[in-house]
Amino acid sequence: MSQGAPIGVFDSGHGGLTILGALSQRLPWEHFLYLGDHAAAPYGERTPREIYARTQAAVELLFALNCRLVLLACNTATAVALRRLQQGWLARHYPDRRVLGVLAPMVEALSGKSWTGSQPLRGALARRQAAKSVAVFATRRTVESGAYPREVVARAPAVLIDQEACPGLAGAIERDLPDSALAAMIESATSTLLTRHPDAPPEAAVLGCTHFPLVAGHFKAALPPSTRLLSQPQVVAEALQGYLARHPDLSSGPGETRYLTTGRPALVSQLATRFLGGPVRFTAVP
Repeated sequence: MSQGAPIGVFDSGHGGLTILGALSQRLPWEHFLYLGDHAAAPYGERTPREIYARTQAAVELLFALNCRLVLLACNTATAVALRRLQQGWLARHYPDRRVLGVLAPMVEALSGKSWTGSQPLRGALARRQAAKSVAVFATRRTVESGAYPREVVARAPAVLIDQEACPGLAGAIERDLPDSALAAMIESATSTLLTRHPDAPPEAAVLGCTHFPLVAGHFKAALPPSTRLLSQPQVVAEALQGYLARHPDLSSGPGETRYLTTGRPALVSQLATRFLGGPVRFTAVP
């Protein structure tokens, strides 16, 4: 791979910035190109056909911008579109490119088993004690896909997975609604799930939408102290570091991180800067 060619990171909007932040911290020598489809965000209430079409178009754009590896930093896009992209479109049109998602690393963390079963887990993932009961809070489409319970139980049948959709939450985060409104939505979702487990709250919780870590404090406040939140950004960053160690030809080399959006760059930059606590400058897609 030519020096400086970026690793693409795609999300429907701001949520993938939580993943990108962890990637940049763990892999500061890599060159990333972030693409947010803010014009269509959020994806959680869109149809599977729309999600697949927009995800494919975004990946193709990142390939055209010299990316050979793209990470779908969006649980909804990963759950709905990734397998079809990998098994059909990618193999036919871009056999030398790779597209990864954020779901596999979390499934490995929850099950204690590698995605393929062909190699043992390493690092913090191997040391983390697996939870026996897990709550997954995600968008409606991610929950409807059944991806988390299907893939975790296939590897660790004893793990109990309970899901709760949080309709509208990703969109509310994108629109920068007041904290009180976000807290109320999160309280409603968590209380609904917890009423199903009055005597045994889940040992762990997954924020199965990359927007949700932006309001992780509200989830932590709404859940019992005994329920630990698993950090998807950190898990994904560790997994990508391991992947690049196994596939050094896909490592990007040095370069400045760039931010692209299908939305209005000035507004997107303003909101992203608020979320991340530091300046972020988006430009329009070419």
